[in-house]
Amino acid sequence: MAGRNKQPLAVIQGKGRSNHLTKDEIKKRQSQEEQMKGFTDNIEAPKYLTKKQKEEFNHLSTELLRLGIFSNLDVDNLARYIDSKDQYIKLIKLIRKVKPAEDFKSYSAMQRSKNLLFNECRSSANDLGLTITSRLKLVIPKTDEKPQPKTEAEKRFSGRL
Repeated sequence: MAGRNKQPLAVIQGKGRSNHLTKDEIKKRQSQEEQMKGFTDNIEAPKYLTKKQKEEFNHLSTELLRLGIFSNLDVDNLARYIDSKDQYIKLIKLIRKVKPAEDFKSYSAMQRSKNLLFNECRSSANDLGLTITSRLKLVIPKTDEKPQPKTEAEKRFSGRL
């Protein structure tokens, strides 16, 4: 189905746009979001990762848990991200050793592979909330606790000054 991605209820409420939701809809949505969050009791690096990759997995999973956006269901996605990132870095090092003028066919094939790995890393990072833009979609805007009373001019002209 086409359309915008569904935003968490807290984000909608933080933006002040929740007036289209009834109290029942809000309760249903809160309980649904709690159920969708997932458990965090079995998070460990998969065995197919190298020692260095496991260290990165542990570091990133800890940070994602602190943000409250990671669960057992995301373990394989994070492992695939780390693996593709590792392959991307290795390929870049290999490309730097090749001189395009001497072996253009091999160089262009490696560039295509590099682009594929980059796109794979970027999409995985977005899915996991590892980029600033993907985290900004989850940020809950802060609302003022006490709204400032309107001045007489604001009451009369409703911000058209």
